[in-house]
Amino acid sequence: MPNGRYSLHTSATPGHDHVLLGEERFSCAPGPAGWRYVSKTYGPDGSTLGTVDLTLDSRCRPLRLEVRAGGWQVRGGAVDGVAWVRTDAADPAGQHAVEGHDRAHGFAGRSPAFLIATARMLRLREGASTRVRLVGFSDPVLAPRTFDQGWLLEGTETHPTDSGPLLVERYQVSDLETGEQQTIHLAGDVVLAAPGIELEELASPPNAWPAEFTG
Repeated sequence: MPNGRYSLHTSATPGHDHVLLGEERFSCAPGPAGWRYVSKTYGPDGSTLGTVDLTLDSRCRPLRLEVRAGGWQVRGGAVDGVAWVRTDAADPAGQHAVEGHDRAHGFAGRSPAFLIATARMLRLREGASTRVRLVGFSDPVLAPRTFDQGWLLEGTETHPTDSGPLLVERYQVSDLETGEQQTIHLAGDVVLAAPGIELEELASPPNAWPAEFTG
C-alpha cells in the first residue's frame, strides 16, 4: 500500500532547467473494484492546486475518475470507450456542464497515476509495443485533448533492496503526433522516474527503493 510524495516539474529544454510546479502527495492500493489511487497536489507556496481520485476495475480500465484543478472538476469512466463530464466550481448545479465521449482506452494527465494506470492496462511483455488512445486533461482548466501514444516495454531490471529484489520496468513512450519520446521507470504502483516527475518520499514499504530513483 504505497504512499508518499512526488515533486512535479516542467520538462527541461536546452538552456532551461526544470521549474518546480509543486508536489503531489499520494496513496494507492488494491480495492474492491481493482485498484485505487488518490492524491492532492500543492503549489510551491503550499496552496492546494488540485486532487485526483482514480479507480481501475479488475481489467485495469478506468472505472471512475474525479479530477479537480483551477476551479474545474472532471468526472469520468469507461463507457464504450471513455466518457466524462466537465463542470465549473462556480456552477454547482451543473447547468453548464459539458459532456464528452471518445473511443479511447483511458485517461491521461500530469499525475503519475495515469502512467501507472496505462501501464497496468496494457500489460506489455518485455520487448512488446502497442498503440494506445488517451484523453488527457491539461492543468489548470482541465481542458480535454485526445491523442495517441506508442508504448514499448524496453526491458526490466532487478535492483537489490533492503526488502529483497525490486523489479523495475523501463518503458519508452512516444507521442505519435509529434514524435517526442520519453523514458519512464515503474516499479509496481510507483513511478520511480519520468520526465517532470521525481519520487521524493515513499512511506511504504520502508527502505525498499534504489537511491538512484529517489530525490
